[in-house]
Amino acid sequence: MEDEDTGGGLWASYENGFTRFVERLQGNVPEGAEPRAPAETTLGAVWDGFLWVIGNLLEAVYNILFALTHPGMWLSWLPEAQLSGRIEDPEAAQALMRVVYYGGSVEFFFAFLVVLLGVTAAGLVYRPFMWGCVRVLEGFANGVGRFFAWAALIMVLQQILIVFMQRVFAASEIGLGFGTTFAKDVSWWSEELKLYNAMIVCLCAAYTFVQGGHVRVDLIYSAVSERTKRVIDMVGCVVLMLPAAIITWMYGWYFLWRHLINPPVSASNTYEQLVEQRFRAASWNVETIGFSPNGFNAYFLFKVLLCAFALMIILQSIAFFYRSWLEWKEGPDSYGRYLDRDTLGAGEEAFDGAH
Repeated sequence: MEDEDTGGGLWASYENGFTRFVERLQGNVPEGAEPRAPAETTLGAVWDGFLWVIGNLLEAVYNILFALTHPGMWLSWLPEAQLSGRIEDPEAAQALMRVVYYGGSVEFFFAFLVVLLGVTAAGLVYRPFMWGCVRVLEGFANGVGRFFAWAALIMVLQQILIVFMQRVFAASEIGLGFGTTFAKDVSWWSEELKLYNAMIVCLCAAYTFVQGGHVRVDLIYSAVSERTKRVIDMVGCVVLMLPAAIITWMYGWYFLWRHLINPPVSASNTYEQLVEQRFRAASWNVETIGFSPNGFNAYFLFKVLLCAFALMIILQSIAFFYRSWLEWKEGPDSYGRYLDRDTLGAGEEAFDGAH
């Protein structure tokens, strides 16, 4: 946990008994306390690791409440957002650096974990609530995926337009719009096609998962019982899908901000480096460099899509774990309940694997 000047009230005494206790669990040494001797055995190291996890979970509760009661400390940078230029307000610069640091930090991971554990516990106690979470998360994946799937049509139409304008009219520039025309070099429109492709890949991946459209190599899954399949699905979510998406988020987050602000940031930066030192030199520097002089120059959007992809896969892995557990618990009558898959239309059946 980091010191913050809160100015009184509920959080006025930050270094109190609770926070000192949590810091001890995390292996840190509160100011004025005696350092704790390192573990001398493997069992002792495991116990220290367990205490570290418990300490971070306790701290996460504090951090969530603190963030909710002090929104200005991490949102005051929004009015300062721009493509370039120095952030003049020191408080806004510090708030931005807090978002950058905490967005991919251990603290944020444990805050997410606390919320996830709380929602899961509520769902275990009251199953309709968990079914509601499944419907909301799968509905979100379907809604986003169905919307951005239209990017494929836009991509095809734009490619036809580019070929037509180049070959028939020998145009070097294409302008679109009514009244105010958005005009760019033909090479800009050609390179922008990659953005549509990235939208489809990143924003339709969770949708494709809900629809059962991803290719899978099946060596064991098809031969086991339905209940065993649900267990395999749950293990796959917890061991493979969710960790991979979280790692992608934690590194993609800093990769994104490295192309939006100066000075450059990375996952190795500490809180002191970002929030207490570098904020003084913080400035907006949105990446607008293309691979060619007149080419597409908004490649920072690809970094945004990377984080959006990780977030959607995280949410879908939670939804799939919940669905698998509910179907395992409730039996065959619950298989496919509330599952919204695409069809070819009334009276038509898609072949296996094409939903």
